[in-house]
Amino acid sequence: MSESAWSPSSPIDAFAQFVGVPFQRQTYRNLAYLLLAFPLGIAYFTVITTGLSTGLSLVVTLLGIPIIVGTLAVTLGIGSFEAQLAGWLLDVDVNRSVPDVELAFGSVDEIIATTKRVVTTSATWTGLLLVGLKFVFGVVAFTAVVTAGAISVTLLSLPIFYNASGVTYTVGPYVVDTLAEALVGAGCGVILLLVSLHVLNGLARLGGFLTTALLGGQITTVTGDVDG
Repeated sequence: MSESAWSPSSPIDAFAQFVGVPFQRQTYRNLAYLLLAFPLGIAYFTVITTGLSTGLSLVVTLLGIPIIVGTLAVTLGIGSFEAQLAGWLLDVDVNRSVPDVELAFGSVDEIIATTKRVVTTSATWTGLLLVGLKFVFGVVAFTAVVTAGAISVTLLSLPIFYNASGVTYTVGPYVVDTLAEALVGAGCGVILLLVSLHVLNGLARLGGFLTTALLGGQITTVTGDVDG
């Protein structure tokens, strides 16, 4: 994320970085990461909670254990995908080793061995933690992007629509009904947009940091053998 890193060497450089954020490619890659976090977080959370709850409800039977183990194994795949996603969009290098986890459910002994492999792999639990954090992060990211975007666009559109029929713009207790007021509002919208983009870039970097902190040093290859 070097393009969006805030590292000014002078006041002029600081100003250039501040106003230049809309023209940096990394800004839009960061926005894509933040917008994807919401649907991905919901999908991860739904799949994992459904799988675990189903498996726990059937734990008294042999069907419950493979479902739980299989669901936990999904977190390994989620972790690997999130590491790749951070690399693609955030330019974050998540250095990970590659332990193999073989899934085999052909017999009781294989089920026990598979369960032991999945449960004792630290990547399982970091992946499970990542699922929970991704859900929360996705909600926060989506709310931040939508709120900042909506307010900024509203202010920027004031000079065009301030006197449109049936449209009334209010900023706090003030009604915008003159061009001068609309231009002031649009100027505020430009500043808000620039500030918002920097804040959202920081939020994306936080997401990359969390991914690196949780997944750095471990990636898991999952292989399956149901028939034994």
